[in-house]
Amino acid sequence: MTTYTRQPIVAVLGHIDHGKTTLLDQIRGSSVAAREAGAITQHIGATEVSIKVINEICSSILGKTRFKIPGLLFIDTPGHQAFVSLRKRGGALADLAVLVVDINEGFKPQTIESLNILKQYKTPFLVAANKIDLIPHWKSLKGAFSRRLSQQDELASQTFNDRFYELVGGLYKRKFQANLYDAIKDFRKNLAVVPVSAKTGEGIPELLMVLSGLAQKYLEKQLRTPMTAPARGSILEVKEEKGWGTTMDIIIHHGKIKDMDTIVVGTKKDPIVTSIRALLRPKPMLKGEKSVFVKVQEVSAAAGVKICAPNTGEALPGSSLEVVENNLEEVINRIKNESRIDIRLEDEGIIIKTDTLGSLEALAYQLQDKKTPFRVAEVGNVSHKDVVNASTNTDPLHRVIIGFNVNVLPDAKEEIRDYKVELILGSVIYTLLERHDDWVKKKKEEIEALKKEALIYPAVIRFLENCAFRLSKPAIIGVRVLSGSIKTDERLMRDDGTVVGKIKSIQSEKKSLQKAIQGAEVAIAITKAVVGRNIKEEDILFVDIPEGDAKKLSQMELTYDEREALDKILEIKRKENRFWGI
Repeated sequence: MTTYTRQPIVAVLGHIDHGKTTLLDQIRGSSVAAREAGAITQHIGATEVSIKVINEICSSILGKTRFKIPGLLFIDTPGHQAFVSLRKRGGALADLAVLVVDINEGFKPQTIESLNILKQYKTPFLVAANKIDLIPHWKSLKGAFSRRLSQQDELASQTFNDRFYELVGGLYKRKFQANLYDAIKDFRKNLAVVPVSAKTGEGIPELLMVLSGLAQKYLEKQLRTPMTAPARGSILEVKEEKGWGTTMDIIIHHGKIKDMDTIVVGTKKDPIVTSIRALLRPKPMLKGEKSVFVKVQEVSAAAGVKICAPNTGEALPGSSLEVVENNLEEVINRIKNESRIDIRLEDEGIIIKTDTLGSLEALAYQLQDKKTPFRVAEVGNVSHKDVVNASTNTDPLHRVIIGFNVNVLPDAKEEIRDYKVELILGSVIYTLLERHDDWVKKKKEEIEALKKEALIYPAVIRFLENCAFRLSKPAIIGVRVLSGSIKTDERLMRDDGTVVGKIKSIQSEKKSLQKAIQGAEVAIAITKAVVGRNIKEEDILFVDIPEGDAKKLSQMELTYDEREALDKILEIKRKENRFWGI
């Protein structure tokens, strides 16, 4: 079968405000400035930059060398959401990625998240060290970077070097060997860093040059696609388009798709089989004009296209689309399998909900890395059923719902508080994970505090002289708490280990108390105690601690007086059983 080399699909990732969108705008602007007809083509969800314009932009550093790939197809929606949403069998749809990092700010939450995702999908990438124009005294010049750096003054040069090595150090911590692009001999062993300014355009030629060079040298086999093979693609978005109804924005990564083709599309359940009513591409327009879509007869990979087809409202973003020429059953099974994610579900575990299959995969992957079990892992908004599922977990640490880029349905909103379920929503996976970690830590502390609260702590009290207010049924006496604290329902014993009764109530100045702390003088009612028979004035009484609590308390941090009281209680108990509390 005749094949051709398609353009590589390039994703742009990075932290918010580090310049992803500005970088894409600069690449588009540079292409338009090249004044080449067809130099730049606006796709659905993607922008294609032709190789002709790349060669022209890079001519000052390439000399007579020319790239032979058709161009670069940049995913138009910058950020990890688009990257993780666009899947194909075996990994991410993007062939290459650009990680944008503000050289002045360094690593931020989304930078780390992007690195984790790139590592997960094993996607080759380079780092665009952006905002070099903000380095003090930096002069924007043309030519290769090493020459431009040598022409900066000492302050600008030193500041750049300091910030660059901080960036390289951050990458090294995350197991990436990195260096300036022009100092690398083997790009398979070293990560290329290209200093750029998305604002002034400085470094854009080198960025396009390195991307094109990497694609041409290392991705040639991956980029070969049959001329007439049925198309395969990934669904970026499903939305209503005025005049067309429900449409799907698709990135085609393999083969050719034609008007009237039969297609199979992934959903949450069984795949949909339908026929294309219209293939749509944006009509070239002047700045400020509204988008107008025009019908086209066919589209070849790699490209973005809007598809209008009946019954596609349930199509699942992140799932696959495939053209059917024959073997319909085989294609349906393949799409069905590709719409599944290998996440092991347990009877007990947290609930995760995301907007697309790709983001579900990315979130699940990082949570699995933390040994977090899942009870539900699905694409879709948070529902009443999710709240109920979370609330019925026996482990309180699993009564949580994590939602990435999703909404909470009205029937679930009202019940989250009633069911005592924690809801963590957001659009940054890294931040969601951090918030979940913080919640787990706080919840563990709460659980530990409750466990500690439930423990019976050591305490010692003295029966005060002339303070027998009632002799029995129950005995009411005045006491001073010598160490620790006493609570109602705790049993008291003498120093020979004899239990004298249980504290029924505690009072001070005619007010009932649940607890009395060290130094307090209070009246206590003791069931089964009889003054003059099993207790008498000036007696020292001890709280009778259960053996299990004594074991736990022995491992805990106690006050000096509590530790002294516990040691005395252990001494009393071990008169009968020398291994008591061990």
